[in-house]
Amino acid sequence: MDSKDLNTLISTAELQRHLSDTHWVIADCRHDLMKPDAGHTEYAMSHIPGARFMHLDRDLAGPQSGKNGRHPLPDAAVLAAKLGAAGIGPETCVVAYDAQDGINASRLWWMLRWLGHSSVAVLDGGWLKWVRENRPRDDAIPTPRPTRFAPRTVRSGDPGSCVDAAYVLSHLERQEMLLVDARSPERFRGETEPIDPVAGRIPGSVNRFYKQNLDAAGCFRPHATLRADFMALLNAHRPEHVVHSCGSGVSACHNLLAMEIAGLAGSRLYPGSWSEWCADPARPVERGARG
Repeated sequence: MDSKDLNTLISTAELQRHLSDTHWVIADCRHDLMKPDAGHTEYAMSHIPGARFMHLDRDLAGPQSGKNGRHPLPDAAVLAAKLGAAGIGPETCVVAYDAQDGINASRLWWMLRWLGHSSVAVLDGGWLKWVRENRPRDDAIPTPRPTRFAPRTVRSGDPGSCVDAAYVLSHLERQEMLLVDARSPERFRGETEPIDPVAGRIPGSVNRFYKQNLDAAGCFRPHATLRADFMALLNAHRPEHVVHSCGSGVSACHNLLAMEIAGLAGSRLYPGSWSEWCADPARPVERGARG
């Protein structure tokens, strides 16, 4: 596989062929929202050989202020330093995996693109498929060779671009934005809220539960199927009109990746998502079924 082709998904068989490649880095992104240390514990017990661990809270998110959501974006320079310490440089091919349907791996996939690094893919089927196929595993903690990761600024419309709460608020009634919420239907409708203090959704959102992107084996559904689904969801909107949200900017990346797989590039992420939105009582909230 050429590095230019490493931009959405990689199969377990293809990754195994590259385990000894020195310019490839594998990132283990396993995480449990309710047990934040569980992912690292599982990693220490067994992981794909050579994998580095990236923690959702400590590595793939920045400090919380109480108003910026549960997984705010980290400072770009801080993240770049962590990536460099993990051995990720400008020519590195990165593969991310997890055991949570790919949502955390998709977050790292998007964040690398946010910093201008395009040679990154998510392991299709993740850790569970890797184990199910009895592929190589070990418990050795690698010692990466540090390098310099130089982030590049992305422009609006480029892969990895995002919007903030002010943009979302100013575009609620405008045709130029279609807000796609990746949370479960019951959370989208505001019937339950197990994590955030307020139930509901951003007004005008449409729901695309991220699990709809997967087949029964936990792999992403075929290109044509995803494309048909998203084309129906977009209706008259262009892909660049789409802004993805969820609870905290993590599972939203799954929908963004699915659109890229479907050949519908150009959508953007609202990293703060519902957890940031609902922290300000002045922002409007919608509940119930869509009319």
